[in-house]
Amino acid sequence: MQFLYQVDLRGEAVWSDVEAFLENASKDGVLPDADAREFARRLILGTKRHRDEIDTLLKSVARNWDLRRMAAVDRNILRMSAYEMLWCRDVPPKVAINEAIELGKRFSTANSGAFVNGILDRIRIDKLGNSEKKLDESKPLEEPRDDAAPPSGEPPEPPPEPPLDDGESAGL
Repeated sequence: MQFLYQVDLRGEAVWSDVEAFLENASKDGVLPDADAREFARRLILGTKRHRDEIDTLLKSVARNWDLRRMAAVDRNILRMSAYEMLWCRDVPPKVAINEAIELGKRFSTANSGAFVNGILDRIRIDKLGNSEKKLDESKPLEEPRDDAAPPSGEPPEPPPEPPLDDGESAGL
């Protein structure tokens, strides 16, 4: 999440720093072993690969909210978690949602957990239904259907942008 946040704020040129970022996170103990580092790499690069599809999906679910108006932390938690939920076959969607809620509570505002939960649960229901199947990596997401049933309830309002931290590392 931290790396995706950097890309969002600093621009596309940051992508060339992904390996250095992962190495530093490993040295700092944030990514304690090779498996954690590889999973982080998979989340970062998978989110990059599917970002346009994910952003389209987020826009369709977060009705009346432009992605740019969301807190940058929340936006990137949603992107990463949507990727994990839809394409990581080894992660149950509900686990991805719960982890995203915790990230939102920890690194954003008090209301972020509910906001993230509402958006990701809507994606889970719309794209996966009650199954735990994942999307085919080789196929793009289908466009939202105009005749799709309206959601049972709109996701909560996004929380305001959190204050800048005092220089502490946000972790992953």
